[in-house]
Amino acid sequence: MSQRRIAAIVLAAGHGTRMKSEKPKVLHQLAGQPMVSHILGTLGDAGVDRICVIVGPGMDDLTAAVAPHQTAVQVDRLGTAHAALAAKDIIGDDHDDLLILNGDNPLISIDRITALLDARQADADPAVVVLGFRAQNPGPYGRMVTNDHGALERIVEAKDASDDELTIDLCSSGMMALDGRTAFAMLSEIGNDNAAGEYYLPDVVGVAQTHKRTCGVVIGDEGNLLGINSRAELAAAEARLQKKYRALAMDGGATLTDPQTVYFSVDTKIGRDVIIEPNVFFGPGVTIADGAHIKAFCHIEGADIGSNAVIGPFARLRPGSQLSEGVKIGNFVEIKNADLAEGAKVNHLSYVGDADVGAHANIGAGTITCNYDGVFKWRTTIGAGAFIGSNSALVAPVTIGDGATVAAGSTIGKDVTAHALGVTRAPQKELPGWSKRTREKKLALKAKGEKG
Repeated sequence: MSQRRIAAIVLAAGHGTRMKSEKPKVLHQLAGQPMVSHILGTLGDAGVDRICVIVGPGMDDLTAAVAPHQTAVQVDRLGTAHAALAAKDIIGDDHDDLLILNGDNPLISIDRITALLDARQADADPAVVVLGFRAQNPGPYGRMVTNDHGALERIVEAKDASDDELTIDLCSSGMMALDGRTAFAMLSEIGNDNAAGEYYLPDVVGVAQTHKRTCGVVIGDEGNLLGINSRAELAAAEARLQKKYRALAMDGGATLTDPQTVYFSVDTKIGRDVIIEPNVFFGPGVTIADGAHIKAFCHIEGADIGSNAVIGPFARLRPGSQLSEGVKIGNFVEIKNADLAEGAKVNHLSYVGDADVGAHANIGAGTITCNYDGVFKWRTTIGAGAFIGSNSALVAPVTIGDGATVAAGSTIGKDVTAHALGVTRAPQKELPGWSKRTREKKLALKAKGEKG
């Protein structure tokens, strides 16, 4: 396959009106990525040389999302064949094979793409190979009519099918591989003599046969080939992907104590002997090293978690969190854009943002790094072995030296040198008998029905 030149067109110009959304349908996310990105990633893994994404007018966000891949605009929506033709000038006719895929079919697997290409490259040299599936309920899907030798003769839309054809359960996904050197010539011959007046991609099968070329079929799994046209279908696809990722995590040596409550992104990387408790969500960009323990109800994105670290419960790690080996992050702690060295601890009720925390430093409950002055972000540095007392505010930019201590309840706006004590407290006063006198006074007023 690597010796052949392969191109692909991804059809993504549809508005997706059933999604009830202002943004293009294929930008809705699955496992932390726009659904179109799933297809582009799979095509890249398959060794496709050139990819063109078909977009609609004004879809600048989609154009930016698929970069550096080129896009072509389908100005008038006149059908799927018309959309594919918009890529002609970008793709050209010098590729051996041309894949045409749907941007709203993000679950198509690399093995089905490979199967399409293998079938296209067979000795019979079919002009078109269509990806189909055996449908449990064929309903509105186009039926794939084959001959006694398994070659594809035609694809019939359900509304145009005869009673016998409606009994066929082999249905078209609308995705296919074509002879790259003749693909655009064949697409140009497709007519629009139908009720909608549109140019339908499946009609390329009939065009190929007028040129005495054979057409083939590759069969895939129905669940992985159904398009996403609504929020409900998006949720169903998400569930299918999450089931796959959970299985991969456990097969790779991680323990998920309640798998159905753990949600991964497509790029989540998990080491061996990782324990993940219930109700944990991983956004994009998370790596977890061997032996880490993620306790229940954590939300983690854009974070690197070192070996044997313990996170949570109820912790939030935001993008830029870099946690080294043995770090402990406890309940109701938020970390953002911070590096925590080996063995550092932030055990409860704290916010550490835009900070560098040294090895084995201990940050007490209720500590805040005050990193934002209303305009700029500033960084806090906490040295190795430093101890930050509870309910402290560290006003950045500020450095707490190695081995230094910040007394509980302090607001620190100046650097604390190594091994020193930093403290900012008002002197403690005591008024003898004040509590008793005040309480007696209030009780007397209450007895008279007054508040004073």
